[in-house]
Amino acid sequence: MAPWSRRGTGQPRAPRCSAATPRHRIQPAVAATLAGDLLAVSAPVPGSRHDIHAWRQSHFPEAFAEREGIGDLGYIGSGLLTPRRKPPGQEQSAGDKRANRSVNTLRAAVERAIAHLKNWKILATRYRDPLTRFTLVTKTVTALTFYKKG
Repeated sequence: MAPWSRRGTGQPRAPRCSAATPRHRIQPAVAATLAGDLLAVSAPVPGSRHDIHAWRQSHFPEAFAEREGIGDLGYIGSGLLTPRRKPPGQEQSAGDKRANRSVNTLRAAVERAIAHLKNWKILATRYRDPLTRFTLVTKTVTALTFYKKG
């Protein structure tokens, strides 16, 4: 089967589209304060990419180089504070569980900021407009979020 066709149909697949679920995958990186206030949203990274790829493609590593950041397990190796992985075939130690609980308690505010960003219907539902305009839509929603916050 050609790499440009959708699995099992023989029909061409849209660019930046997953073969398993034919929907566009676009991922921006989000920065927020520990109080849950949005700081910045990066330009979206097209395709089904890993979190750390979106982080590295954004301006965030340079912009927040002087600050300590927090991320989930998708950001291991980025220099951000992340939870500890469970060792393969073993249980996590009590100390690791306590450390993960502390990190995840801090991360909850960032997840809340992302949830508030997704209150905008255009970001909460499947995006159907041309992908070339998605960056503009993301910037507009971010600006409106900052304006609403005052």
